[in-house]
Amino acid sequence: MDNMRERFISVTSRELDRDPRLALVLAEISMDGFRPAQQRHPERVINVGIREQLLLGVGGGLALTGMRPVLHTFASFLVERPFEQVKLDFGHQGTGGVLVSAAASYDWPAGGFTHMAPGDVALLDTLDGWTVHVPGHPDEAEALLRHAYAAGDEKVYVRLSLQSNAAPQPVDGLRMRTVREGSRGVVVAVGPLLDNVLAATEELDVTVLYASTVRPFDDAALRAAVGRGAADVVLVEPYLAGTSSQAAAHALVEVPHRVLGLGVGRAELRRYGTIDQHTAAHGLDPRALRERIGTFLR
Repeated sequence: MDNMRERFISVTSRELDRDPRLALVLAEISMDGFRPAQQRHPERVINVGIREQLLLGVGGGLALTGMRPVLHTFASFLVERPFEQVKLDFGHQGTGGVLVSAAASYDWPAGGFTHMAPGDVALLDTLDGWTVHVPGHPDEAEALLRHAYAAGDEKVYVRLSLQSNAAPQPVDGLRMRTVREGSRGVVVAVGPLLDNVLAATEELDVTVLYASTVRPFDDAALRAAVGRGAADVVLVEPYLAGTSSQAAAHALVEVPHRVLGLGVGRAELRRYGTIDQHTAAHGLDPRALRERIGTFLR
């Protein structure tokens, strides 16, 4: 099976052939995969080199001309390093585009902390009007990318990862999906952490909601899962712990509730290790999740 980044290359290459409004801007990352598309569409596949601020500036300029720009590099270089350009060239200018990241929170541990971006979604939360997709499988990535490309002039962030669930879920770019029903609490699993959450809660009487789109937050789905009584809610996110806690609290403002936000910790892990080792170190493997969720619900 291909991974999400490989699927992004194949889907976007086909969409460039189909949609003359689509333009792709790269900063070296994934350029090799897009060389055939660049040969077919040299005016709409642009590589600016390792210049991330320019990457955003060119994308914003293309949007001002009526194009639908797709901007791609590692998450730390797409959201964090050029954040001022994200804020000004898209938000302030009132333009739309699609940011497609790779490497997620710690997908390339050997790259070190410069190539990790656990705070990307929290950073975008400081801006208005961004849709954020976090697919958990390459098939979901394809569906959400197509949804983003067709989304008029909206501002969309698609967060790709090497981590993946074993099977895809139906996604529409709008709603959370109920994967399991229970009565002792609600666990919201985001993107590629669904399999770990399902394994961790196998013996717990909880409802499991799956979110592949986290912004806008699906208030209605969470309220429906909680019901009318007091609620215990656990958020399990593949980025900075607690990123969606405020969104969940807002959804439940009229319901007595407790919220536990689980995700990537703030402390830097100063050993390279593997993806699985980083997942375990942040307490996001099934064993740790089972203990943390069980303790909270008790």
